[in-house]
Parts: sequence; structure tokens; C-alpha cells
Amino acid sequence: MDFDDQAQLDTSQVENRGGGRGGGLAIGGGAAGIIALIVALLFGVNPGDIMGGGDQPAGVEPTSDLSEKCKTGADADQDEQCRVVGVVNSIQKYWGEALQGYEPARTSLFTGGVQTGCGAASSSVGPFYCPSDRNVYLDLSFFDQLQSQFGAAGGPFAQAYVIAHEYGHHVQNLAGTMDKISQDQGPQSDSVRLELQADCFAGVWAKNAVSTGFYAKEFTQADIKEALDAAAAVGDDNIQERSQGQVNPDGFTHGTSDQRVKWFTTGYESGEPDRCDTFSGAL
Repeated sequence: MDFDDQAQLDTSQVENRGGGRGGGLAIGGGAAGIIALIVALLFGVNPGDIMGGGDQPAGVEPTSDLSEKCKTGADADQDEQCRVVGVVNSIQKYWGEALQGYEPARTSLFTGGVQTGCGAASSSVGPFYCPSDRNVYLDLSFFDQLQSQFGAAGGPFAQAYVIAHEYGHHVQNLAGTMDKISQDQGPQSDSVRLELQADCFAGVWAKNAVSTGFYAKEFTQADIKEALDAAAAVGDDNIQERSQGQVNPDGFTHGTSDQRVKWFTTGYESGEPDRCDTFSGAL
């Protein structure tokens, strides 16, 4: 994943509340946090009620300005936070052209915990999108956990996939999709269909990313493999097997590893948002 060195980054789209990587995820995080994500945040429930957090999250530091160090694509190639800025800029450039009426959403980087329009959240819930304040929240230490606990290979494009997935939820929110679904669980549930559509939207962006002007060349097969590997790592079946020792399809909220890979691939191979209809037919 190689940014165009001359691309100009817009740091106004990313707010740094926590100064980068923290000292690890909160106790009790990981699988429980990812499985609880739909219930806790996607539908506006205070995640503290589920994850055990209080009203005031711990570990929040004063906001720091990224504009001094994140100016160009060359900076995005060298610095993790600047890479997030570049990815976010590219994603929003794409959707701004592909979706009529698209409204930008900010990404907030935090460490440990954060106060959101959906309530207080700790890093244990993983990356998430809050529809109430139309903001993506990301603790970069999540990517360490993705490798250490869920077996992902990691890499820059794995991070890009996760961010693009969360912006897929923003697109769903703008389109009114979130208002039409139920909060059910299970292998054919609305929750799973919503998540798989966000995976597909991430793939659509990946296919069109070079046209946004932020990347120097098309993504390589190695880049795409990082995304597919990350998608498989956060499948419900993989998470449940690693955390509980067994798979319970009735508790699915995000889809299996195979389904997540399938729908990212569908988006990537087609490059068309209209191919991301996960709400029709079987998955």
C-alpha cells in the first residue's frame, strides 16, 4: 500500500484524542467487545452498560493536532496516524463522489476510553461507528490484538480494511439502512447482513481507491490478502472458537470468516456499491 508522496492530507477529518497507541486494551475486551459491538453501539446503547465501563472513560488524553506531522502521502507512508488520515481521506473522497448527498464523518483516535454520542466506550469494544454523532472511533492498539488474539497477519491494508468497514456503516446510516433493521442475532440476521454489507462497501472502496488520488498505484495481491486475512480473523465463528472453544451460530452478529471474505471480495471484484445487497436472499 503505497501513498502518492505528493498527495495532500486533510487532517481535519481525523481527531487525535489519545496520542497514538496505548498500553493495551482494557481488561475484558477482545471477543466479547467485538461480539457486543452491534448491540452496544450500532443501535445507540451505552456500551458501558454491556462492557462494564463507567460514565467517564479512562485513559482519555487532551486532543493533539495531527496537522504538523501529517501533510503529504509521504508522511502517510512513514507514520501510522498519518496513514489513518490518508486512508480516511481516500475513503471519503470516494464516497463523496459515489453517493449523492454524502456527508463526511470524522475519525477519532483514542487510547483506553472515549466519550461518544452513543455513550462512554472503552477500547474493549474494538473500532466502531456511532450513528448518533456520525463518528468513527479507533484505538490503534486494536490491530495488535487482531494479530495476537485472533490470528490475523496484520499490515497496513488490514488497518485500511477495518477503517473502510466502519465508514461502510456511515454510508448505511446516511442511506437510512440502519433505521430499517432489527437488533436480532443469528446466521441470517439483520445484524449479520448489515456487517457483511459494510465489508462489501470496504471492498468497493479498495477497488476504486487509486482513482481518489491518494495512492501511487493499484493495491497488490499482498495488500488484498492482508484485508482478507483480517476479515477472516473477525468472523463470528473464529472469534467464538478462540474465546469460547465452540461455535454458536445463534449468537452471530457479524458473519462467519468465509462470509466476510466473500463479501469483501464481492465489493472488490465489482467495484460497484449496488453489488452489495446483502439483504436479499441467503447469505
